[in-house]
Amino acid sequence: MSAIDDLPPLREVISRHELAAKKSLGQNFLLDLNLTARIARTGGRLEGVTVVEVGPGPGGLTRGLLAEGAKRVIAIEKDTRALGALAEIAARYPGRLDVISGDALEVDMAALAADGPARVVANLPYNVATPLLIGWVAADRWPPWWDGLTLMFQREVAERIVAQPGDDAYGRLGVLCGWRCEARIAFDVGPQAFTPPPKVTSSVVRLTPRETPLPCPVRALEAVTQAAFGQRRKMLRQSLKSLGDAAALLAAAGVEPTRRAEEIPVEGFVALARAFEATRG
Repeated sequence: MSAIDDLPPLREVISRHELAAKKSLGQNFLLDLNLTARIARTGGRLEGVTVVEVGPGPGGLTRGLLAEGAKRVIAIEKDTRALGALAEIAARYPGRLDVISGDALEVDMAALAADGPARVVANLPYNVATPLLIGWVAADRWPPWWDGLTLMFQREVAERIVAQPGDDAYGRLGVLCGWRCEARIAFDVGPQAFTPPPKVTSSVVRLTPRETPLPCPVRALEAVTQAAFGQRRKMLRQSLKSLGDAAALLAAAGVEPTRRAEEIPVEGFVALARAFEATRG
């Protein structure tokens, strides 16, 4: 008997469905149902909420989300081996679990969760974690279809997400996430919690969308941060030359040309992005 429901222990589920984690899919399964319940609770109260989960695998976090009262869980799983285990969970929670077999990078999650309120809670496969996050945070439409992201990352990536100017980890990801969200690391999870154990510590990150982030064209912000952090040790008057007249761009944004990318706050990058967009007519 598990701690949160009357379904079989996850080790038994994995053995019965032959669900050995695949490195090619970035899989590391969480087997501690008390831990998956904690992750589910980190996403906030789930009653009446549709939750999108990416990479459920054998369904440990899925069970936590359902046990915590999610109105509906939409589980997107690329590994067809896991579908049998997820079907058993769906039978235990009739009408509350929808399993989508496919690649999360190609799924229209906004359409699936259109009956909102909706949020994303997931132990993301490592090999698609950052592209998925950027897709959610850099969407053209804002406010987004989700009201929160509770996501598991490698600790190194988590530190980049929450980094502030002057931090060693501060870069493009920190600017993008800081512009549109309030982000914090909720807690760390050691390698021993996973099967197989990864070589690094993981962290659960909570991102809450800003209702009215500073107006800024997303693509221009991506271009400016790519240029600036692509040569992060150089002064901006040098690193931004690939965008055109760097001196004029910096002057228009009110940013000192001798500063470096790692010193510029989100507001400064927004100003640079607006100035860059203006030069493109």
